[in-house]
This record gives sequence, structure tokens and C-alpha cells, in this order.
Amino acid sequence: MNLNQITVPSLDLTKSIPFYQKLGLQLIVKALPHYARFKCPNGESTFSIHLVEELPKGNGVYIYFECEKLDKKVQQLKEHGIQFDQEPKDEPWLWREAKLKDLDGNQLILFFGGKNRINPPWKIKND
Repeated sequence: MNLNQITVPSLDLTKSIPFYQKLGLQLIVKALPHYARFKCPNGESTFSIHLVEELPKGNGVYIYFECEKLDKKVQQLKEHGIQFDQEPKDEPWLWREAKLKDLDGNQLILFFGGKNRINPPWKIKND
């Protein structure tokens, strides 16, 4: 099994599409006003947004995008007008993370986990 795609809600795709393009995602499906899909710049994963009348309540979903050169990427995005809620920071789980929200309030985390993404020191040993 392989994770192919994550879809998040949006109130206005005409505003959300340019936001995700600024992040570096490549628009591959534009079915306005209801749906848009992007290809991630690395790998084969896709990310999509779909039109909703009302956003979900509560914390919602956290979407993680891995960036090998995180600090440089964050600086580039800030130069293009993207605002961050948290600057790149080393976390206790051994990832470096920067946090922001998209225009609909979906929580996005740009991070670099390196070898600790799949193999943290506390990884469960499978026999």
C-alpha cells in the first residue's frame, strides 16, 4: 500500500490554487469550481482541494510537506508573501518544522525529518 493523495476542504478554490502553486505544487487538474489536484515537486504523491460550503470544526487535519532545505524554502516562500505561524524550529521528535495555515485555515507543516522520519531512535522493532 502507498499513500497517493490527501484532499483538504476549501471555501474558494480560485484563491486556494494560487496559494498552493506559490508553495511549489504543480497544478495538474483544474475542475472549477469544485476540485483541483496538484503534483508534489518530489515523488509521485498528489494533493488536492475540494469545494465545501462549510469548513470542518475543530483542529482538523495536519498536512506535512517534507523539504530537504527547509530554512531556504521558508525564506523563499516568505519573499513571495507567504506568512508563517512558526519559523523553522528543531522539535523534540528530531524533525525541523515550520508551520503555517492555508487560506481556509488548514494546518500545514513544512519539515525536514531526514533519517528520523522513518527511523527515529524510538522506532518499534519488528521481528
